[in-house]
Amino acid sequence: MKPHFPEGGEDELGRLEAILDYEFRDRSLLRLALTHPSIAQEEEASALHNQRLEFLGDAVLQLIVTHDLYDRFCDAEEGPLTKARARLVNRRRLAAHARGLGLGEYLRISRGEELSGGRERQSALGDAFEAVIGAVYIDSGFEAVCGLVRRVFQQELDEIELLSNLENPKGELQEFLQAQSSSPPQYQLEAVSGPDHDRRFLCSVYHNGVELGRGSGKSKKEAEGQAALVALNELTGDQPSRSSSDDL
Repeated sequence: MKPHFPEGGEDELGRLEAILDYEFRDRSLLRLALTHPSIAQEEEASALHNQRLEFLGDAVLQLIVTHDLYDRFCDAEEGPLTKARARLVNRRRLAAHARGLGLGEYLRISRGEELSGGRERQSALGDAFEAVIGAVYIDSGFEAVCGLVRRVFQQELDEIELLSNLENPKGELQEFLQAQSSSPPQYQLEAVSGPDHDRRFLCSVYHNGVELGRGSGKSKKEAEGQAALVALNELTGDQPSRSSSDDL
């Protein structure tokens, strides 16, 4: 099978450049950024694809967002800044930005991947977005890629409320989920243990019927907060600072 690529070739890439508001000096970098690894499975194993650019773009994107958060929140400590960055550059957010730019339409993917819905797959879109960031960085350097990233993330950077949400994991989780769905998270008491003077509560949080995390505490409210924090850690890629259910 031959890999699929939208008809129109150079004209299609030109339209994407207009969307990105960036014109490549070396358009082969853009083609590579849009080439899914499935190409290597249907061509020779050495066929080039976008994973190396995605690796580079991930680091460049992290640096730009980190620098902007550092400048915007001069009094914030490392922990809140780390959580804010994770909210901005997690896989779901990157895929959403890729959809906003229409990257899925331009992906060069194998026929099998095409038939299985690869153009809308979150991982493929997020990787392509990061690969485009990496391609712009190689093509024109740091200042040019900063311009692109800040254009894409401008609204989110302007609207992010760093300090108020980080002390409220339940509110932060609801805000995070509402970016993808109108359904709110649901909390459920799973167990109560211990003597009357030292009760421990175990709660879980669900979204659309899927369990996102569990947490424990000396009150139901504390357990729900810990469950929300675990869910946020899972959804954003952060590692939890402690296991909230180990001591139940």
